[in-house]
Amino acid sequence: MKHSAGIAGWAIFHPIGVIMLMLTIIILGLFSLSKLNIDLLPEIIYPEVRTRIIDAGVPATIMEDEITRQLEEQLAITEGAISVISTTQEGRSAVDLSFAYGTDIDVALRDASTRLDRAKRFLPDSIDPPVIYKRDPSQRPIAEYVLSSPTRTSVELDDWGNYTLSKWLLNLPGVASIEVGGGRQREIQVITDSNKLAAYKLDITDISEVIQENNQDTPAGRFYSESGEISGRTASRFNSVNDIENLPLPVTSDSADNILRIKDVAFVQDGMADEKVRIRLNGEPGLKVSLQKQPQANTVSVYDGVANELEKLAERGQIPEDITIKRVDDQAQYIRQSLKNASSSALTGAILAMLVVYIFLGNIRRTLIIGSAIPIAVLVTMIFMSMGGLTLNIMTLGGLALGIGMLVDNTIVMLENIYRHQKENEDSLDQAVVASSEVNSAIIASTTTNLAAVLPFLFIGGLIGLLFRELIFTISSAIVASLLVAITLVPALAARVPAKSKEGILRRAFDATIKLLQNVYGWFLSIALKMPLLVIILFLAVFAFSIPVFQDSKFEFLPKMENGEVSIRLTADPGISLDEMDTLTKKIESLITELPDVDSLFTLVGGGVYGRSTYERSNRADIKVLLDKSEKAIAVDQWIKLANAAITKEELAGVKVRIRNQGIRGIRVSQGEDDLNLRIKGQNLLVLESLADQAVESLNGTAGIRNVQHSSEGSDQELTIKVDRERAAQLGLSTEEIGNVIRFAVGGRTVTDFIQNDKSIDVLMRLDRSQLRNPDDLGEIILFTNTEPRQPVRLSEVANLEWEKTPASIMRDRQQRVIEITASLTGDLTLEEAYANIEKSLENVDFPAGYSIYEAGELEAIKENQRTSQILLGLAMFLVFVVMAVHYESLRDPIIIMLSVPFAAIGVALGLLVTGIPLSMPVWLGTIMLAGIVVNNTIVLVETIELKKEHANSMVEAIIEAAKVRLRPILMTTLTTVVGMIPLAMALGKGSEMLQPLAISIVAGLSFSVLVTLFFVPSIYKLIYRA
Repeated sequence: MKHSAGIAGWAIFHPIGVIMLMLTIIILGLFSLSKLNIDLLPEIIYPEVRTRIIDAGVPATIMEDEITRQLEEQLAITEGAISVISTTQEGRSAVDLSFAYGTDIDVALRDASTRLDRAKRFLPDSIDPPVIYKRDPSQRPIAEYVLSSPTRTSVELDDWGNYTLSKWLLNLPGVASIEVGGGRQREIQVITDSNKLAAYKLDITDISEVIQENNQDTPAGRFYSESGEISGRTASRFNSVNDIENLPLPVTSDSADNILRIKDVAFVQDGMADEKVRIRLNGEPGLKVSLQKQPQANTVSVYDGVANELEKLAERGQIPEDITIKRVDDQAQYIRQSLKNASSSALTGAILAMLVVYIFLGNIRRTLIIGSAIPIAVLVTMIFMSMGGLTLNIMTLGGLALGIGMLVDNTIVMLENIYRHQKENEDSLDQAVVASSEVNSAIIASTTTNLAAVLPFLFIGGLIGLLFRELIFTISSAIVASLLVAITLVPALAARVPAKSKEGILRRAFDATIKLLQNVYGWFLSIALKMPLLVIILFLAVFAFSIPVFQDSKFEFLPKMENGEVSIRLTADPGISLDEMDTLTKKIESLITELPDVDSLFTLVGGGVYGRSTYERSNRADIKVLLDKSEKAIAVDQWIKLANAAITKEELAGVKVRIRNQGIRGIRVSQGEDDLNLRIKGQNLLVLESLADQAVESLNGTAGIRNVQHSSEGSDQELTIKVDRERAAQLGLSTEEIGNVIRFAVGGRTVTDFIQNDKSIDVLMRLDRSQLRNPDDLGEIILFTNTEPRQPVRLSEVANLEWEKTPASIMRDRQQRVIEITASLTGDLTLEEAYANIEKSLENVDFPAGYSIYEAGELEAIKENQRTSQILLGLAMFLVFVVMAVHYESLRDPIIIMLSVPFAAIGVALGLLVTGIPLSMPVWLGTIMLAGIVVNNTIVLVETIELKKEHANSMVEAIIEAAKVRLRPILMTTLTTVVGMIPLAMALGKGSEMLQPLAISIVAGLSFSVLVTLFFVPSIYKLIYRA
């Protein structure tokens, strides 16, 4: 008898062994929990490699020809690359490689880096060092600060941030980098006088060569002497500004020593670089400080460590009183709140599940058995999570919250059966063994079917796989943990709790109610079994009516997770100065601050700051609006409508404003920068621009979208210097030499660096700006021929100056020019509905042969994942059937059980109808999970019918008796699962938006499946076995 129930039988007769097993689980579980990192989302590394090159001041067309095309040619042959997309703007080239999901992106990054090294040979020397990296959201800054001071210059503040603050914080555990950007760096400027240069027959490139050649330490080799070997070098690095000023030039002068020095033709000053961008936090200017964590570090711990260190530094007086460090935003705060909400949902679900158990069992000791089983199962799950390398995030905690109700299913079946046997017979360990043996098979079968239903998700790719794989792994681990607890801890404890105890009035009343419910149900079931075909037809009719609900439901890929962050992009007409753009931006800031729920504004005017690099774009400004995150705050989409209305009233001429919900960093479905992305491809850029203009005009006013614009809007005015090659050749001048002189004169070029106090300071050379007050002055720049004797030549003698329109941005897809049209959703329509309106609006645009428009955003991902979800649903049902067929060694019972699964979709349809939520990927996931969950009750019912058939007078009697016996546990398991998921289904708090649709679909589908189990299954069972 002791071993007839397998592990459960062993557990009943070996309580000490069970206790030791549970202690081991508790210790290992707590240890595993302490080792789990905390983050907002699972690790999401997109299969993309990105390359960025900056060459300040270079027009987009030249950047495309000299840099972008070279990068594309080399990077396109990276192994596994399926697409190459580039964007070229003035001074900036960006090339993105995409790979198939599942690609080892580290290997791809190494391969692409090798290709980039080859491309460097063909790139201009003036570029900043190329940056190549993989698209890993975890490597984005986890916090941003603004460094400000009312007394210090931008140079002093930048110096303190980069060389003092950074060194303090970089030593903290988990900190990867502290990057200070947006400031003005110290710069040694050599400002030449064109008239003085001309007098000595020199041009600006002659001066640059002298400076470069004289700022080098050259190794002199090793000297051998009787005393030993001595290494030597020529020490020629600059030690002061005076060293640069006094450098002799290869021309004689009228000075006393006949030596012409740099100071005779140029003014050398210790100054600061030009202001490129302006940064403000709530109107107060400053510098941007970005905190980046190490790849495997705990986000919350790293942020807290930095915050604590800053407090200590302030308390010790190490942060000067005139320097202020203010936090702009941090992920840690949102992570903490989201995980708190997910944990609260799990705890609330567990309490509600235990309350249901107590109501049904009416015994506090038996309820505590379930209560002890839940944390043990959770700790087992933690062990699995630690072994799997998972983190504590909203998906894994959401998986636990979803799994709480499922955790108790097996324990309830085991506990209820032991309780019933002991109550009907006698309180003995042997009766507990008998009861355990009756449900062992059903528990194992239901567990394996649950696993079979979710198993396909572990192999799904794409963003859905990255997002939900850890949730599925957690749920699967919880299912396995529930089986372990159900066949060890529960029988060991339940066997020792007396069933025949004194019952109170309420308990007797409840039992009487259940008895009455069983009798009433038995009566209805007996009627249903007299006409089983009619019952089946009724269920089929309801199922047919639910299909249009799915067809008419709005569809979205993923629910939006709001973190209270809104992005505002301002784009003015090209040619606007930084001061003018700043004035315009301040006007917008004042409008925004008057709107409700604005917590803070972080503004960046004049381009972008990426770490320590600055991308200059004087006609652009970005405002990050951080909204009040309290529950009383208005929705982000509603706030955006208010902001759009306020800005539209101002009628800002020549300014485009794009306002969008920033959403959670790290979740990005497409490569585009907005909700909707269309691309027009073709060869001729002018034709592309014309088609894009027509398309944008047609789309403006289209229902469901706003912020419609295309990538080539706002073309720049470019002063083109066209060299007369024949004339230049006669004078011994090349176009490259002429271009170098012009670039030195106008924009200036860094010719070398100056080392002081272990700090590298750029030495920049340019023409005196007082001699270049307008474009016409360019023609007066003096060049010197390479023929002897050297003769002065004005630029206007070898080149013509013309104004031309040039694209502000050039985009290429698969090495072909494209123009991208972007738009934001208003929130009133789903993506599919908006695209339907877009297609109608674009019917008026006539695309010539060789030109076409295609979708390059989220819609394609939606369609692909819809197809994948349907395949997964079919695969899940097939695996569940296979598991049951193997378990029963029969086809009839598995067919009966599987026929109940599709009808759970009726409940899902009702859930969508009542709540109004769109049909999204989480809903599909919940529907697929239902395939494994709804069969649990059916399995137990079918097995009980099989047992009752051995002693019943007829099959109908066996069906009714079994159904009445299983009514209580069916109601218990269903209610515990449903109430355990209710907190998530209600989406109480931030961070639960992603899992709410999943919980709703399971709650609604499982609730309706009770009727399927209680009436449809007995009816189909009778029909099949009668046949």
